[in-house]
Amino acid sequence: MTKAFNWRQVFRILGALLVTESFFLLITAAVSFIYREDDLTALLYSAAITCAVGLTGILIGHRSTRQFGTREGYLIVGLIWIIFSIFGMLPFILSGYIPNITDAFFETMSGFTTTGASILDNIEILPHGLLFWRCLTQWLGGMGIVVLSMAILPMFGAGMQLYTAEVPGPMHDKILPRIKDIARRLWELYIILTLVMTVLLYLAGMGMFDAVCHALSTMATGGYSTKQASIAYWNSPAIHYIIILFMFVSGINYSLLYTAVRGNVRKLTHDEEFRCYYTVVISATILIATGLILTNETGSIANIEERFRQSLFQVVSIATTTGFASSDYTLWAPVLQLLLLLIMFIGSSSGSTSGGLKMIRAHIIMKNAYYEFKRILHPKAVIPVRINRHVLQENVVTGVYVFLTVLILIIIFSTIILILSGMNVLEAFGSVLTSITNVGPGFGTQGPNGSFATVPTFAKWYLSFLMLIGRLELFTILLLFAPSFWKK
Repeated sequence: MTKAFNWRQVFRILGALLVTESFFLLITAAVSFIYREDDLTALLYSAAITCAVGLTGILIGHRSTRQFGTREGYLIVGLIWIIFSIFGMLPFILSGYIPNITDAFFETMSGFTTTGASILDNIEILPHGLLFWRCLTQWLGGMGIVVLSMAILPMFGAGMQLYTAEVPGPMHDKILPRIKDIARRLWELYIILTLVMTVLLYLAGMGMFDAVCHALSTMATGGYSTKQASIAYWNSPAIHYIIILFMFVSGINYSLLYTAVRGNVRKLTHDEEFRCYYTVVISATILIATGLILTNETGSIANIEERFRQSLFQVVSIATTTGFASSDYTLWAPVLQLLLLLIMFIGSSSGSTSGGLKMIRAHIIMKNAYYEFKRILHPKAVIPVRINRHVLQENVVTGVYVFLTVLILIIIFSTIILILSGMNVLEAFGSVLTSITNVGPGFGTQGPNGSFATVPTFAKWYLSFLMLIGRLELFTILLLFAPSFWKK
């Protein structure tokens, strides 16, 4: 017997979240009002429409019971990213700056999923309000729309179901007993880091508006910029290093980061995933910097520092799936691009705002592979996989391999689909990988100096879907298509 689905509660929660989105649209309208630009009316209409639909959802579900299960949680998490993107694209369409629905949805989904892929070939023509909205969508999506809801809307009666659906992974590290308190503490840290970064960028010479926008997209590891040339627009080592630092911080597990800020730095520095994270960043930076220096004609100290900075910037940007660019890495040697592809696939820490396979899964796979050799040499020995001195259950290790297998199969299948839609092999593979790992820039014409404007219409919708399942780590969305999931 199938348990009754609580549709009213679903409508109620979705409606409340849309009202929240309308609030942020009003904040964006205030930015437009300050700069006296022509996107103000579009933003006000968008806020009104979003709020009206949200209030309708709340009215439909106002008599709902607090009965809430896993199915409702996964459905809400899956739907809200799509719904937020549908209403979030209204300012682009109503203002006329992105009149095409496909392009507007792609741009907005890329924002909320913190992918950073864009169809815009001249970002600077957008008014300040829309530039701010692009970066704000990433900031909201970075920590998570549902995690935001649990922080500011305590009416939800199923915090853990929503949190587990939106923040999946092999392990969860609860820093507080109540899920609502976890959400609030993480958002407090997120806001403080964003404010600190804004001030530092402003002091380093970036204008206040640009500093705010880049702080929003950096902390979300999103990659939207106010300039077509991205961070390469600012030829400032200070700005580059500030962004490198905060991209790196954003790639750390936020639960560990929170405990470190509270004084328990030892827990962070002794965490195996964190050690793998900074080891990969340092090693890849040294390899790429060496390659760039060896291919460089001049050997001055200043030039060596620039090559090192470019290498560090792109490694951290790709590893954290931020997608900012301080140089065009598609012009680098093929072996260096291949290394960036590998880093793009892995990503950084679980529990961070970044995408990809996640460092902890890669670490578990490598560790288990090493132990498998030892098991072959010692057949009678019991050699479990340990992470941070804790033995992992066999189903956790199996789940990691299943995730890797499904991810690879989706990448292969999706690449074939995009090739059939008219894209060449390199651009199809690069677009699929950068979308499902939520990095943003790809290769070829979709590289850091290009855009997704010329991608076929079908491919844009398909890549938008890949952004979504990549942001929610595959199974949250794929489960919704399984008939058995809807049975008791």
